[in-house]
Amino acid sequence: MIMICGLAVVMLQQTAASKFLEFDILSSSYFHDALRILIVIAATVLIATIVNRALREQFRILSEHLRVDETTYTVIRRLIVALIYVAGITIAAFSIPGFGDVVVGLAMSAGLVAIIIGLAAQSALSNILHGVFIAIFRPFRVGDIVEVEGEYGTIEDITLRHTVVRTWQNKRLIIPNTKIGEATVVNWSISDPSVLWFVDFGISYDSDIESARNIILEEIMKHPSVMKEKDVKVFVTELGDFAVNLRALFWVQDRPSAWVAGAEIREAVKKRFDAAGIEIPFPYRTLVFKKARQPQ
Repeated sequence: MIMICGLAVVMLQQTAASKFLEFDILSSSYFHDALRILIVIAATVLIATIVNRALREQFRILSEHLRVDETTYTVIRRLIVALIYVAGITIAAFSIPGFGDVVVGLAMSAGLVAIIIGLAAQSALSNILHGVFIAIFRPFRVGDIVEVEGEYGTIEDITLRHTVVRTWQNKRLIIPNTKIGEATVVNWSISDPSVLWFVDFGISYDSDIESARNIILEEIMKHPSVMKEKDVKVFVTELGDFAVNLRALFWVQDRPSAWVAGAEIREAVKKRFDAAGIEIPFPYRTLVFKKARQPQ
C-alpha cells in the first residue's frame, strides 16, 4: 500500500513538472513574440523620425542653393514617412503568432473584405490621392494667397489628408484634400500677382461729376500701393434712386495690399469731398400726401 501511494505521488510530481515546463516554454514564447513586436514598433518610430528630420534638413539646404518647390517636396517627404510606418506595422503584424493564418483566411473571403475595407477607407484614400494630385498639378502651393469657401488667406501646409489655410484673421482652416480639390479656388499668387481693384462712391445729383472724378483720380495717384504705370479709371456706373454712383478702377501690386489701399483711398476721397462741398447723399424717400376728395 505504501509503495502504491509512493508511485502515485511520483506520477503526480512528474505530471505537474511536465505541465509547468510546458507553461514555462509557452509563456517564454509569448514573451519573445511580444518583445519582438515592441522592438519593431520602436524601430519603426525611430527610423521614421530620423528620416523625416533628415528630409526636412535636406530641403533647407537645397532651398538655399536651388529653387525647390516646397509643396511637392513636403508631400513626397510625408509619403516616404507614411510608407515607413506601413512597412513597420506590416512587419509587426506578421510577428504575431497565427496572423498569417488569419491573412490566409481573409484572403479566402477577399471579396467581402475588400468591399468592407474599401467603404471604410474610401474617404482616407481619396484625401491621400487628392493630396498627391495637388503636389503634381500644383493648383496652389505652400505660401500662395487664395480665396476658398468664402475665406481669404495663405496656404500654410499641405498634408496627405488635409490642407491648412491661415486666414487674414489668423485662423486656421483645416480643409480635407478631397473637398479643396473639388472646390473653386481663387489663387492670387499664380503668375502675375497684381490685382485690378475697385472702390465705389456715390455723389448727389447736384454735385459736379467732373470735380468728383478729378478728386478721386488725384487721391488714387497719391497712394503708394497703386501701380502708376497702369491705367486708372473712374466711371459712372449707375444713376441710382438718390445718388450718382461712380466706380474707381486701379491696379495694386498684390491682393494683401489691395483691401488696405481701397480703404485708405475711400477715406481720403471722403475728406476731399467734404472740403469741396461734394455731397455723399444718404438714402431718402419723398412722401406725397394727397387730400381726399370732398363728397359732392
